[in-house]
This record gives sequence, structure tokens and C-alpha cells, in this order.
Amino acid sequence: MKAFNRIFTVVALAMILLSAVVNIILAADKTKDGRLYRVEISRLVREIEAKGSADISECVYVTNIEGYGKDFYSADSDYVIREINGELYRFDYRANGYSNKAHLAGVVNTVLGTMAILFIAVMFYIKFAILAPFERLSSIPYELSKGNLTAPIKETKNRFFGKFLWGIDILRENMEQQKQRELEMQKEKKTLLLSLSHDIKTPLSAIKLYSAALSKNLYSDAEKQRKIAENINEKADEIEAYVSRIITASREDFLSPEVNMGEFYLSELVEKITGYYREKLALIKTDFIVGKYRNCLLSGDLDRSVEVLQNIMENALKYGDGRRVELIFPEDDECVQIAVMNGGCTLAKDDLPHIFESFWRGANAGNIGGNGLGLYICRQLMRKMNGEIFANINSDIITVTVVFARA
Repeated sequence: MKAFNRIFTVVALAMILLSAVVNIILAADKTKDGRLYRVEISRLVREIEAKGSADISECVYVTNIEGYGKDFYSADSDYVIREINGELYRFDYRANGYSNKAHLAGVVNTVLGTMAILFIAVMFYIKFAILAPFERLSSIPYELSKGNLTAPIKETKNRFFGKFLWGIDILRENMEQQKQRELEMQKEKKTLLLSLSHDIKTPLSAIKLYSAALSKNLYSDAEKQRKIAENINEKADEIEAYVSRIITASREDFLSPEVNMGEFYLSELVEKITGYYREKLALIKTDFIVGKYRNCLLSGDLDRSVEVLQNIMENALKYGDGRRVELIFPEDDECVQIAVMNGGCTLAKDDLPHIFESFWRGANAGNIGGNGLGLYICRQLMRKMNGEIFANINSDIITVTVVFARA
């Protein structure tokens, strides 16, 4: 708000200065042509001397020529008396030329005053209708970042921030729900881990007993030893199954993206992706080519579909050569395919089956930031929308294709 007040003060001072300069110029203009009427009177005197009369229809300053007579010295305007051929003539004049020029200063000041009033009105409207409400909202992101998700955001009829507040409140509710889900999952995970840890103790104790018996040669019979070895192997398999459940719980249970199934047009999805990436890729000098497609109705979640394609596009920019990214639409009668293709791929073909696994990163990642979850989340989302995602490599070109079901 302080910055706005400074701008307001500067612009107001500039308008005052402009008004002063214009008035000074107009005043100087009056002074400049204030004596020009004398030149015009001298010309008329010469014309009367030569012709006995003069035409003032084209005169700027002289308004009337009066010969000597009654009320000769009574006039409503300024005048000059000249003797011509032995007779007196009175020349009425106005010092500033045309009458509209005399009112020019008033007109200019009126215009400037109107502009100043409009400017002040607009600035006050911006201050109280836009900036003041926005300043009250400026603390909301900070509160959300601290985890203060409980206090609802008050709705307003403000035409500029009504939808913004609605979106922020939806974000707050989603964050609150997500936080609650995470707490529930953490609780479930801890319960699962405690349960599995307790279950592991039974086969582990049996293995320890069998091992101790074998180490003390308590079973000399070969058949009995074979039976004990089988029991140890069976208990080890049981422990391995528990460990697999622990690994599965720790790797995948925390990722449970929600999908709101519906219908949307392919053009809506393409417009959202191109609308964001066309400008972004133009700034980094990367060609963005969008192939031709037939518009049709798709089944799925539009927002989640945008998220999937954004993840793939970001990978193309992160790991590609930066020359070109293509969005193509392979023909398919049963479903709709959208493929993102880029060059500069250094991923080994043997690593290709693993790119959709959680926390997996290829050897080509190097120092590039990431957590190995992007494509894993894409696969989870696509499968929840009854679709699929796959990739293939041809030379140094990688193509990641998402498959949508038709509505």
C-alpha cells in the first residue's frame, strides 16, 4: 500500500506541474501577441490613407473603426486614435486576437481539472476496491504455509477476488483433507509395522531354535536334519513375505491420488497444455510442435489428465536436448493416444521398464533434481482413469504415450 501511495503522490504532483506549465505557456503566449494589434492598426491606417476606407473582415485584433463624432471617446473595448488625412479615427481592438483564444486557458484548465478528478476517483477505487481487499488476503498463503488450515476463509462479493477466495478455500479444504489422510495412513502404517514386527518374531524364534539345535548336533539323523532345513526355509519364506508387505506399505501406501471421473473433450486438455507450454518453450528457444488431432469426448478427470501431461512435459524438458518437443496423437479406433516425444534421450533401453516404478531414477539423472515419483504417479492416475501409460526409445528419441478411454 505504501508503494501505491508513493505512486499516487508522484502522479498527482506531475499533473499539478503539467497544469502550471500549460498556464505559464498560455500566459507567455498572451504577452507575446499582446502588441500585435498595433501592426494590424498600422496596416489599416495605410489602407485608409490610400483608399479612404479599410476592410476589417480579415482582422484578428481590430474589431471596429469609428470616425470622429458623438461619443467618439466612449467605447466598451480598448482603442487607439489615429489622425489620417486630417481626420480622427478610432480603432477598437482586443489584445489577444480571436475570442476563443481568450478562453483557451479556461478550457485547458477545465480539461486538466476533469482529468485530475477522474484520476483521483480511479486511484481511490483501485485502492479501496482492489488493493485494500488484496492486502487483507496477503496473510492467507503465509498461514497456510504454517499449517493453519482450520480457519475458513470468509467469502466476499468482491468482483475481483470472489473466485480467488473460493479457490483458496477449496485449496485449504483439500490440504486439510490431505493432512487428515496422511495422519490416518501414518497411523495405519505404524499399526501394520507393529503387527508385522510381532508376527516376524514367531518364525524368527523358530529359526533360532533350529539353528541352535543343529549347531549342537542334537539331530544326527540325516532325514531329521533335512526336515529341520526345510522348516528353516519355510520360516525364512514366511519372514520374506512379511518384509515384502513392509516394503510395499512403505513405498506405495502414502501415494493415493484421488480421481473424479467424468467426461471432457480432447481439445480442452490440449488447450490447457499448449496454453502453458507454448510461451514457456518459446522463452527457452525450444520448438513446440502440436500435431493434428480429431476432437472427441474422453473419459477421466480433466485436472488429473493435465497433471499427467505436465509431468511428462517437464521430464521432456529436464532430460531432453532442449531442441524440440512434439505433442502427437497416434490414430487408434478403440482409444485416444497422446504422445510426448523429444530427442536427446540418454536412458538405457534396459532401464526403460523401471521408469514407472516409485523412487526409481535412471543412471542418466546425474545431478538433475528429482525424487523418482513423477512417472509413477502418472501411471497410478492413468490406471485409476481406466487408461494406461507406456514409453519407447528409438535411437535418442523417447516417446511417452498416455492412453485414454473414449467416453
